[in-house]
Amino acid sequence: MYDDVKKVAGIYIRVSTEDQAREGFSLPEQEKRLRAMCEYKGYEIYDVYQDAGISAKTGNKRPEFERLLQDIKDRKCNTIVVLKLDRLTRSVYDWENILKFLEENEAYLDCANDDINTTSANGKMISRILTSVSQQEIERTSERTKVGLAGAIKAGHIPHRAPLGYTRKDKTLVPDMKTKDVVIRIFNLYHSGLSYQKIKNIFNEEKVLGKTNWYDTTILKILENEIYKGNFVHGKRTKHPTYYKDVVEPLVSKELWEECQVQQKKNSRSYQRTLTYLFLQKLKCPKCGRILGGKATTKKNGNSYFYYYCNDCKLTIKEAVVEEYISQFIDDIVEYDSVVNQFFLPMIKQKIENPKEEIEAELKKEKDKFKRIREAYVNEVFTLEEYDAERKKVENTIADLEEKLSESEICDELKFTPEDILIKRDIDYINSIKYPEKFKEYNKRWKDFTREEKADLIMNYVEEITLKQFNNKFCVVDFVRFRESVANSMNDLYRNGFLDKNETAVFGNVVGSIRFSEYRDENEVWQHILRLRQFYDVKFYQAIYNTEKQVFYFDFKEDNKAIVRVFPMEDYRKIDPDVKMKEYDIGVLYVVKDDGTLLEDNEAVFKYIPDKTDGVITREEMVSGVSFAKVKPANEIGLEECTVYEEE
Repeated sequence: MYDDVKKVAGIYIRVSTEDQAREGFSLPEQEKRLRAMCEYKGYEIYDVYQDAGISAKTGNKRPEFERLLQDIKDRKCNTIVVLKLDRLTRSVYDWENILKFLEENEAYLDCANDDINTTSANGKMISRILTSVSQQEIERTSERTKVGLAGAIKAGHIPHRAPLGYTRKDKTLVPDMKTKDVVIRIFNLYHSGLSYQKIKNIFNEEKVLGKTNWYDTTILKILENEIYKGNFVHGKRTKHPTYYKDVVEPLVSKELWEECQVQQKKNSRSYQRTLTYLFLQKLKCPKCGRILGGKATTKKNGNSYFYYYCNDCKLTIKEAVVEEYISQFIDDIVEYDSVVNQFFLPMIKQKIENPKEEIEAELKKEKDKFKRIREAYVNEVFTLEEYDAERKKVENTIADLEEKLSESEICDELKFTPEDILIKRDIDYINSIKYPEKFKEYNKRWKDFTREEKADLIMNYVEEITLKQFNNKFCVVDFVRFRESVANSMNDLYRNGFLDKNETAVFGNVVGSIRFSEYRDENEVWQHILRLRQFYDVKFYQAIYNTEKQVFYFDFKEDNKAIVRVFPMEDYRKIDPDVKMKEYDIGVLYVVKDDGTLLEDNEAVFKYIPDKTDGVITREEMVSGVSFAKVKPANEIGLEECTVYEEE
């Protein structure tokens, strides 16, 4: 019956990849072969339907194939002519639907390379087998592709366009010297409390990267992109995305990235205020755990008083109460911020993040680009207006790179170490003793900051302040949790002896505070003292600490001596972890208050740090070179006694 029906053919041709084209599946080649087959079999050709660059996966939209099916429904043609069955589909599910469609519309299928007969049960079975093989092939190809893609991603070959801040080098995503600072700045601004709307406005006003079309969504996408902390999410919009860790060099720390995600909820428009609240978003209600709101009252004298409250639990706490508590140790954070983040880190980061060789390479590229732009203008490729716009962009980039190169060349001469941090802090402390008024000019304390500056410090360093309640009315501060990115850095420096802390101490029968640092190698201590002695006559003194009574036993012959810092002479954390020893040997650095600097220029002690020394010195040489006193053992004197032997 079917043989008697006149065959009107709709030729369907399709390619999906360049590989198929290279293997002889190009559209012209398919059409040529299928026209020849129709002529041989006596088919009338109604039309040619071609889908270019579309695979046969389920769900893909193939407009020409849909048009062919519609023409069959409209009785314009009755036979689908294809090169191979996989040109129609590689899905068993889709093939069953096609078979049903052909049967319902009394239509046929003819394949040039596959002997397919859809009019019999055996023919349909053969077609199903061939389709199953095609489906298996595409699934295996997909599996191999995923494995290869995973390996490529782990090697830093990210299969997307390079995001802002990155460029490609040998197919690998690497930081872009021209734009990475923009991304870092976005994270820092957001971390400091600015919303992405404000950042957008700032960037548009400053014409960052020569653009005035920065959008809220642009800033938000950058802040949410895991690539900037070194990770990559493939298939983010699918049901089963794949997460890859540490596949590219990060532009920001993981701590900063995570903190910005938390900050996103706190930076919404509903939190924008006309007054500056120091602890907004940092205080939680001790009853219900909700973040406290802020309010202020202004008296007739113009003074404003700030409070934090929970409407549901009817609790309030004065800002002054929180500030009084936190001011007990916030100066340590302020000093850390001044020494580490302001004095050292900018130079260290400049040296690490802007290596000289990479800057020089980028600078050469931009200068070559400038030459090409000028030649294009001379050859009338650009209009004068276009030339000026392109020229300014390149000139600005060149200026930025030349500035970074200059800074990098300066930093090549600088070799900063954690030891320099301790040197700077000791020098600062001695400066505060010797020249207190001048010290205030160079160093701010918590009480010297404006409300805005205080709020910035709290935003940058404090994660959360826990409150507790008394008598169902009054709230007090229970605990302050600092941001991990800050606390971890400070703790690492402290554990390794490169950072001091103020500790409560008992001196005989007097309670006070003392600058204490952990153990460091003896030779490093002597080198440290030698460096300090370039600026001040710093002396060394050995004392005793009684672990049972928790008392320091030492004193000075003269009242005008000031302790700079104390430290253990042995690593007691290792040799006495359970604190079974009764006494520890403690080293003491001190200065005579009336002595000035050893430098001719007093200003220099506030601007610089002593150079590193090349010499090696022993304990005996150090002792003979500075005043040294030895205290009687603790068990020989009472709490109120502080007897000192004559200086040796």
